[in-house]
Amino acid sequence: MTDIVLVSLEAWDAVWRRNQHLTHQLLRLDPSLRVLFVEPAADPVHQLRLSRTPVATRGAGLRPGPEAPGRLWLFQGTKWLPRRLDARADDRIAAAIIRSAHRLGMTDPLLWVNDPDGVAVARRTRWRCLYDITDDWTLAERPERERARIREHDAALLSLADEVIVCSPALVTSKSTTRPVTLVPNAVDLAAFAVDHARPADLPTGPVALYLGTVHPDRMDLELTARTSRELAAADGRLVLVGPAPLAASGRHRLVDAGVVLLGPRPAPSVPAYLLHADVLVVPHVRTPFTESLDPIKRYEYLAARRPVVSTPVAGFRELAGPGVTICDPADFPSTVRAALFDAERRAPAVPIPDWGLRAREVHERIGVVTATTDR
Repeated sequence: MTDIVLVSLEAWDAVWRRNQHLTHQLLRLDPSLRVLFVEPAADPVHQLRLSRTPVATRGAGLRPGPEAPGRLWLFQGTKWLPRRLDARADDRIAAAIIRSAHRLGMTDPLLWVNDPDGVAVARRTRWRCLYDITDDWTLAERPERERARIREHDAALLSLADEVIVCSPALVTSKSTTRPVTLVPNAVDLAAFAVDHARPADLPTGPVALYLGTVHPDRMDLELTARTSRELAAADGRLVLVGPAPLAASGRHRLVDAGVVLLGPRPAPSVPAYLLHADVLVVPHVRTPFTESLDPIKRYEYLAARRPVVSTPVAGFRELAGPGVTICDPADFPSTVRAALFDAERRAPAVPIPDWGLRAREVHERIGVVTATTDR
């Protein structure tokens, strides 16, 4: 039996990202596999500060996962105090993760780190380690204290890990300067796009341009998004955003005032319906060192939907320029989306697209390489 402790950047919820897709496929691929999926710790002080909840809530702890009974477990710890007040916050969470693994009888698991803060677990154990880099958070705009911590944790994991996988060519370039790395890009659930889906009831009537993904200034050009919405509204079109929107009040008001429809996150099984029933799919992203490190999952989902795509010249999309995919500068973006919205030909050409099953086999191969190594 192979045991894995996966320290994830995201919770296991209805919005599936790389970690959930790969875990789901790996559990199907390998019946001997058990996974402890570690979600980001609850942060009661942060919750109260943002008024997201009326009272502080602690992490959900250890519990069975929603599939593969007995083989998928979830754990969420609690960060009771900010790091500036508790220098051992990460160590306390790491200790709780290790205790949870031991409760499940995982005495010598593979440690799969996606969240750089998971380095605390690597440092406290002799577990073999796979570092999976999906976003280069060392390049994101963050307070200097936070950026310094992320840089230190990233460097430590690049040194400690037995194997490093990355999701984009840019990450291959930046992370392979001190050690070998393996490219394992993202993919899509092709079967989910191969069936008929009814038009979602909450999708506005009339022409719709749609964005799928997290609405956050790390990626999104909020001003460009607002301008695009106003351009479409002048022609009775709507701009719809589907996905989590962890925005400050000012950013949310800017979008809503411009007529943007913020639908929020939708469960993974319903996502294809939104894409298939949109008239145009859009990517109003900023181009920064951080976004250059990405391999957006929406790249594969948009291609699977075979709807026209309009994108700013960002990594993951500018390489697709051609029939069905228009790349344009921000200045021309709103008018280009408007023109695409009313184009009579709205069926993009079919292209080969990798499935998550293929990516799971590639990750499984790397897991086999790591687990075959001798004890460190």
